[in-house]
Amino acid sequence: MRYLKAPAALVLAVGMIATACGGGSGGGTPSTSPGASAATVSSDPFVMLSTQLNTVTESEALRTQILNGFTAAKVEFRGEAAGPFADRIVAESKTKGTVGVIGGLHGDFGALDLNLFEDLTPLATKLKDRGFPAEFMELGKLGTTRQIYIPWMQATYILGVNKQALQYLPSGVSVDNITYQQLTQWCKNISDQTGRKRCGLPAGPMSLLHRLIQGYMYPAYTGGLVTTYKSPEAAQLWQDLKNLWQYTNPQSLQIDFMQESMLSGEVWVGFDHVARLVKAFEGKPNDFVAAPAPKGPKGLYYMSVLAGLGIPKSSVNKSGAEAFIDYMTTPAVQSKTLTAVAFFPVIGSALPADLPPHLKIEADGVAKQAKSPDAKVALLPIGLGAKGGEFNKVQLDTFQRIVIKGEDIQKVLTEQAAILQAVMNDTKAPCWKPDPPSTGPCQVK
Repeated sequence: MRYLKAPAALVLAVGMIATACGGGSGGGTPSTSPGASAATVSSDPFVMLSTQLNTVTESEALRTQILNGFTAAKVEFRGEAAGPFADRIVAESKTKGTVGVIGGLHGDFGALDLNLFEDLTPLATKLKDRGFPAEFMELGKLGTTRQIYIPWMQATYILGVNKQALQYLPSGVSVDNITYQQLTQWCKNISDQTGRKRCGLPAGPMSLLHRLIQGYMYPAYTGGLVTTYKSPEAAQLWQDLKNLWQYTNPQSLQIDFMQESMLSGEVWVGFDHVARLVKAFEGKPNDFVAAPAPKGPKGLYYMSVLAGLGIPKSSVNKSGAEAFIDYMTTPAVQSKTLTAVAFFPVIGSALPADLPPHLKIEADGVAKQAKSPDAKVALLPIGLGAKGGEFNKVQLDTFQRIVIKGEDIQKVLTEQAAILQAVMNDTKAPCWKPDPPSTGPCQVK
């Protein structure tokens, strides 16, 4: 399978922002597929089943600001975790169900039997003028000659920075070009000179800390994830993370969304998903800047989170599902998705001049990250299916044992690597980027 390269990510980071917030040429929101009349689209209601936008705030925004504009058929949104999501798709393939279209991450599709999905190549041809990056369309084929999904939206993780923190940067260090060790020194400076720990990592029970470890820290230190899990480079990562934690806001263990703590002023420097920073930028746009993720010995690695829309062969309304995918990928709806839930568009266009200030902050940070000379992309885990939670738990348990409880680093890595390998063996999942390709289950070295 081909992987997302940095140039493709750059296309998205700079040219991906939707055409313009509000109308404009080509910005309509048709309810039917291109070339189809309303009469050819069934009005039968169907369910949109998705692993994304499942928080209360996100799902409400999706329903009230986006789905309500689709008039060809009534669509009910239902969010599911990856395991139940996969189970339901498989179950409905054997009987009549209610799901018409599915929305998932690249890895969610890759974990399923691809024969369960319609070939969307004809639809992709009709939508070719949308300007999807070629690399994204190739990823949507999942190594086949069929279009399994149409790109829907994407996101990444960046640093949110209160401008008050900039005066405490280490001498000669730029916020746009900082290492993890320099981040620690920065956080120490803030703590020493203000008397308060104002750096934050989202480490609450519903946080995305595991993604920061998987797609940022491990690759930046080791150049891999699974294959390098217990390597000497990994041990250095955990030692450096322990050092950083000394200067991290003690509320971090309760922080799921960094934006609340940044808005309150408890955190000045926060590392999180763009959708979990955006409310801070929106609430106080003059107070913040966004910056790329820190770098490690192997460079700047960042996770590109690509989501797509697919149609199961068991779809209860295939014509309606195609019309829905058409609707969701129009410039106006892509723009609404950005403003409503802070997931970035997947259609190419110039950056609009009237982008709201808070989204301009995020767009700048995303673009700087993608344009970094040593930026490399890591993908979300692929092929783990219902074992995805167990995989994530390995990194979170490693964090708890080393950083919070202070256990011996190499002992913990050796023990957790064995658990990690068992997950890989059970799922038979091959390696994904940044690990090199494998012919069988990915192996811890």
